[in-house]
Amino acid sequence: MEIKIIEKKENPLLNRTEIKFECEYPTEGTPTILDVKHKLVALEDSSNDLLVVDSMKPSYGVPTAFGLAKIYDSTESLAKIETKSVIAKNEEPEEEPEEEAKDAE
Repeated sequence: MEIKIIEKKENPLLNRTEIKFECEYPTEGTPTILDVKHKLVALEDSSNDLLVVDSMKPSYGVPTAFGLAKIYDSTESLAKIETKSVIAKNEEPEEEPEEEAKDAE
């Protein structure tokens, strides 16, 4: 998966940077939002808690998707501005406790 940043715009009113990106994935299926988020965090040298991928739309018949990500100045700004659904789809899944310890009894 390769991500190219198309446009980067500062939005001081909402304390964030808005990033329009193109994601190419020629040898694999459409990446998940979390996969794209992790790649953008690495590209932008940002914190995982401050970046959200707002939307990602795959192109029909081409292994390419276009999307919008936002990097906030603080977690308070992110929580105040973003909708619950956007925050939920950008959350890391919780690790489940291992069941092997119960099976050993």
